[in-house]
Amino acid sequence: MEQIPSFNALIQKSIIDNWDRDALTDYKGQTLQFHDVARKIEKVHILFENSGIQKGDKIALCGRNSSQWAVAFLATLTYGAIAVPILHEFNAEQIHNIVNHSEARLLFVGDHVATIIDPMAMPTLEGIINNPDYSLMISRTDKLTYAREHLNELYGKKFPKYFRKEHVNYYIEQSPDELAVINYTSGTTGFSKGVMIPYRALWSNYDFACDVLGKTIKAGDKVISMLPMAHMYGMAFEFIFEFLHGCHVYYLNRVPSPAIIAQALAEIKPVIVIAVPLIIEKIIRKKVFPKIQNNRMRLLMQMPVISKKVREMICQEVLKAFGGKMYQVIIGGAALNQEVERFLKRIEFPYTVGYGATECAPIICYSDWKTFAQGSCGRAALHMQVEIDSPDPRRIPGEILTKGLNVMLGYYKNEEATNETIDRNGWYHTGDLGTMDVNGNVFINGRSKNMLLGPNGQNIYPEEIEDRLNSMTLVVESIVVQRDNKLVALVYPDLDEAKANNFSADDIKNIMEQNRNGLNEMLPAYEKISEIIIRDQEFEKTPKKSIKRYLYQ
Repeated sequence: MEQIPSFNALIQKSIIDNWDRDALTDYKGQTLQFHDVARKIEKVHILFENSGIQKGDKIALCGRNSSQWAVAFLATLTYGAIAVPILHEFNAEQIHNIVNHSEARLLFVGDHVATIIDPMAMPTLEGIINNPDYSLMISRTDKLTYAREHLNELYGKKFPKYFRKEHVNYYIEQSPDELAVINYTSGTTGFSKGVMIPYRALWSNYDFACDVLGKTIKAGDKVISMLPMAHMYGMAFEFIFEFLHGCHVYYLNRVPSPAIIAQALAEIKPVIVIAVPLIIEKIIRKKVFPKIQNNRMRLLMQMPVISKKVREMICQEVLKAFGGKMYQVIIGGAALNQEVERFLKRIEFPYTVGYGATECAPIICYSDWKTFAQGSCGRAALHMQVEIDSPDPRRIPGEILTKGLNVMLGYYKNEEATNETIDRNGWYHTGDLGTMDVNGNVFINGRSKNMLLGPNGQNIYPEEIEDRLNSMTLVVESIVVQRDNKLVALVYPDLDEAKANNFSADDIKNIMEQNRNGLNEMLPAYEKISEIIIRDQEFEKTPKKSIKRYLYQ
């Protein structure tokens, strides 16, 4: 294995090197500079030490993104404990399951989470600590109670004058394979897998980000954290890289609705935008398409001499919608709608689509927007290898396999699932199907578990049908399922648009039937949709904002 630097040493170095820079801001709230982060980390360390927390103990964190969440996470790693981030969107039972399964000794909670959990359902927890002030929601040991009640006094004794750079001295991991984070892919009993992420995977993802963005993004630059930090995509690329690079991270700690995101982008003007397709598609469809989808603009776009200027003008409008200062928009977590992608490519908008998995903390494939191949998810990332398990990887989809420093140690307390996922040669089996072109660009067809069989054994990838359907009139989102050997599309329509146009329920039905007929004209016989079922509510989503398909099969 190549020489891998200490990850915690990088946290320490960034704090010292950027001591007086702004580090973390809760949007419309407080700002912590790097020295403030260091002082707060020290207080959490004192709390841990005096309550009997040992190196290697598990510390769970559950709450909306915030500067205090970030501090608690950094404090956990730099103490030598293992962080267990839990998505705040999980329900109480899911949170209880993860806390119990991970054997966490302490749990940090945000305001919303504190109101839904039941401490009695987590009997082995020694304490629950509130963000942002680290007050105790519950303490089950005298040591923890004493440590919190005397925290300022203990801090004053340790640093009788004042806290300085030379006092920053963190735990250095003993091996790159040492466990740093357990990240759960689900909170449901029977489905929940605790992905064991070692320090080498955190470092490798950071090193990759430095390689592709390090020259573009500078210390002091501003970024927005929109994705949950409890998910590896948001944690690695909206927090860890930026913090270690000396950037200023803004947390949208309220519910990041499209309106709040648009306001924050306009005010903060981030140097990079990292998001899931749903956010990008909503901004494009709501803010951009209405301005350009008229007859005059379509005509101008088709005239060769004028079209280049028009495309440049439109590109500038789209750039403005994202703050106007970013180098590129990086999209990940799910497939980008093809209509939106064709539009972005046509106007030469700086976007790229990456590919990853929690099990790789998360990056697997990536390309800079200047070299990105439309429709792909990039090439194998730094420190990673990618292969397609297919007799003809260029033409016949096969399972995407990957190997490298980013790959997890395995699933916590689940050797059987680990052995099913990582083979004896160290290849991680993603469960995704794809092809790879001669240049190494990977193209994803869908999840192997989502693949449906046609009447004569044909492989049907529902995601490809859904992508076309999602570009049709009044369709916000859809999934294609198999019922009685027929393909059925479940559709959530754009009810706001329907209301604005005074469409009745019958009008929406007629439009969807037109959509079905138009869609079927584009599809082979075995992929044709027999019926569209209209929903009056959005589909339930995962934290990555992809639909929980298993609920609708």
